[in-house]
Amino acid sequence: MSNIRITKKFSFETGHALYGYDGKCKNVHGHSYKLSVTVIGSPITDRSNVKLGMVIDFTDLKKIVKEEVVDQFDHATVFNQTTPHVELAKELKDRGHHVILVDYQPTSENMIVDFAARIKSRLPEGINLFSLKLQETESSFAEWFASDNV
Repeated sequence: MSNIRITKKFSFETGHALYGYDGKCKNVHGHSYKLSVTVIGSPITDRSNVKLGMVIDFTDLKKIVKEEVVDQFDHATVFNQTTPHVELAKELKDRGHHVILVDYQPTSENMIVDFAARIKSRLPEGINLFSLKLQETESSFAEWFASDNV
């Protein structure tokens, strides 16, 4: 049976700041992120399976990505926990804001690596993450490909 790639797109709003950066992104700001998730696998051939012909049900893929990425990062502010931004994070948390502390600089490049690990850990057997595209602005994005990370 042939391997087929399927893609589902997601969007979410997230704020962040890049501690120590020498440009405008050192300030707290946000993005309307667009995430494209592509998985690869063989379509189901078991005629008794209600998902006959599907690589993975788009609804199942949506559930994984929403739980692992979208629901966690949407309308959150992300800071590197190893920087003085932890003080700002504490202040925001104390005021009821949704703050995520990560162990990396929250660039699109590092976020996409984090997202890949989260999504890969939840995919069913026989379904592999092929690629991710995280679009930060209309003209700027990061891409992750499984073939580049073997």
